[in-house]
Amino acid sequence: MKNNYNQKNNKKIKKENYEKKEEKNYDDQVEGRNSVLELLESEKDINKIFIAKGERHGSINKIIAIAKEKGIIIVEKDKRQMDEMAQNQNYQGVIAIVPPFEYCEIEDIIDYAKEKNEDPFVLILDGIEDPHNLGSIIRTAETAGVHGVIIPKRRAATVNSTVNKTSAGAVEHMHIARVTNISDAIQKLKDEGLWICGTDINTEKYYYDQDLTGPLGIVIGNEGNGMSEKVRKNCDFLVKIPMKGKVTSLNASVSTGIVIYEAVEQKLRKTIDKKNKKLYN
Repeated sequence: MKNNYNQKNNKKIKKENYEKKEEKNYDDQVEGRNSVLELLESEKDINKIFIAKGERHGSINKIIAIAKEKGIIIVEKDKRQMDEMAQNQNYQGVIAIVPPFEYCEIEDIIDYAKEKNEDPFVLILDGIEDPHNLGSIIRTAETAGVHGVIIPKRRAATVNSTVNKTSAGAVEHMHIARVTNISDAIQKLKDEGLWICGTDINTEKYYYDQDLTGPLGIVIGNEGNGMSEKVRKNCDFLVKIPMKGKVTSLNASVSTGIVIYEAVEQKLRKTIDKKNKKLYN
């Protein structure tokens, strides 16, 4: 009975240690096979890659081959050492050590949109605290063609190994600006000609009734409190998602996906309509 108790207690301590690690902000590790592969393909700097001894199946072989081709140092460690290094419990036997994540400026996001000859499409996150939510949101934004994401420096999740893994490596392909003041950032976007759309359950207009074409910034608020009052007042218009059940809120990453892809659909429809007009005129 004593041994069983000790085993259960050890598992509990181990789990608590992982949870404590999750609470910290790490800027120098990328974990998980997909995330490391995305990192290798992104041409970003990698200092070293650690592989768990005995891991030679699946995509690990591809990671090793690309790393060797690029001249990146590969170090094998036993599982116990890897477990101690890992910041996420499910690191899949591979950890890449990288320089701290490089945030960009808002101007870089606008310039990137201009390079692509597209209307700027920006996502502004007003205090997303959960790194898993931040990772999921960045993944959705990247797949939808968003040009950049803006996050605050205080009281919000930053780009770390958890965010990278949850995003499936999308952070390596996304322009992310970290700013002191979200309201000031919104004003900069307005000066560049963007319309700012806030998401708020207490407004009247549904997201699908609002014109989301043209230069656009979409604001997603904090998981529990939504947008701050100051940010809310700085939005050009507000939209909401219909709630038909007894639960009156959605996960922040789900809400983001719904509104972002409505904008994508409207932009595509507008492009198709323009082509059709040219065709028949």
